[in-house]
Amino acid sequence: MYNQLSMTSNKETGMNDDAKDNTALLEDMVAIEYECLMLGKRIVRVAGFRDPQIGILDRSAYILLVSLEHATLSIGELSEVTGLDASTLNRQTAAMRRDGIIERIPDPQGGMARKFRISRKGKDSLQRQRRRNLGALSTVLTDWSSADISEFANLLTRFNRSVQERVSINNGRTGTSAGE
Repeated sequence: MYNQLSMTSNKETGMNDDAKDNTALLEDMVAIEYECLMLGKRIVRVAGFRDPQIGILDRSAYILLVSLEHATLSIGELSEVTGLDASTLNRQTAAMRRDGIIERIPDPQGGMARKFRISRKGKDSLQRQRRRNLGALSTVLTDWSSADISEFANLLTRFNRSVQERVSINNGRTGTSAGE
């Protein structure tokens, strides 16, 4: 893997010359890339998002409910927060409205765009899914020390903020993403 990456340009990898010359650092970066890929794949299973017998919500509904948890948002605002396009959000919000977990309301500030808010059923579903997620994480982290969990939370938060600062979720442009 190192040889393959060493042949790419600095622009392609985003690494400076010092990082590219450090084999150990490059191997760690390859490991981070792989582990992020596997985490995304596995967390869906652990949370039960693919199994209606275990999970309460599907993953897309969960992401949108978390986004709506503290504010009413329009399709445009949801797009900024999630990085999803308007047509995808229209399909997802329509299904969520049919399921009764969100409601479409006039803009409380009097704007033209309609907003979405979580319904009582949606709040209950979000709380149940969150309890499921936290229970699953608790099981996975059962043999971790409190210090390890705290360090992992801090490093994961730092990592996600670094990603957020460097890559806009809107069209993959470099820069800070609006709405986050």
